[in-house]
Amino acid sequence: MADEEESEGPVVELGEETPVEGQPLARVAARLTWPHETSRIVEQEGDSVIRTPSGPQTLEDVLEDVDETYFDSRQTFVSLVRDVVGDGPVETE
Repeated sequence: MADEEESEGPVVELGEETPVEGQPLARVAARLTWPHETSRIVEQEGDSVIRTPSGPQTLEDVLEDVDETYFDSRQTFVSLVRDVVGDGPVETE
């Protein structure tokens, strides 16, 4: 058997925690049932602030730019929202 010290990797310091405003889109999508209409999503989760590469935005504001009015699955919803807001690093404070 190898020494326990050899199997441990180097310690990596992660630094201080940087707060990120809003919540991940996947978390909001997980709270909904599918299929769903845009109007019902706005009723239930429209005030939710989601993380986007350009900063936090309310889901209702983002959905105004989505051309679909009906989402047959969570994957479709997430994909269409990401088409609008982009997919990349999220701004931090």
